[in-house]
Amino acid sequence: MIDWQSFTPVSAFTGGMIIGLATALLLLVTGRIAGISGIVGGLIELRKGDLAWRAAFVIGLLFAPWLWRWLGELPPVHVESSHVMLVLAGLAVGIGTRYGSGCTSGHGVCGLSRLSPRSIVATISFMVTGMGVVYIIRYSLSSS
Repeated sequence: MIDWQSFTPVSAFTGGMIIGLATALLLLVTGRIAGISGIVGGLIELRKGDLAWRAAFVIGLLFAPWLWRWLGELPPVHVESSHVMLVLAGLAVGIGTRYGSGCTSGHGVCGLSRLSPRSIVATISFMVTGMGVVYIIRYSLSSS
């Protein structure tokens, strides 16, 4: 749930700029797309010369919240779903990244910025499916 009274466009803009800078640097330095599912998948199916940059990227993702916590207070997190629902959602996203040949970060951030037709279709599919699932779970399957 988004607390629109506390929304800060400056922090949202700054976060977007950092994500854009990080993906651009990864592309310039390694020639690779910053798609999280592909990066993590590459750690599982390791190829020669891929370990260092993939591990550094994932360690950075995992370390960032601790760095933020060291510099300031983390925003409060409130999850209304059960652990079972979170696991099922994670599995659905994982299966979707395989079928879609990439994830929202690869297609939505990197692919759209390159005007990739495949990424445009994939991102539209992600958004429409996400909206449909939320509608079904919140309004069609809810008991109230």
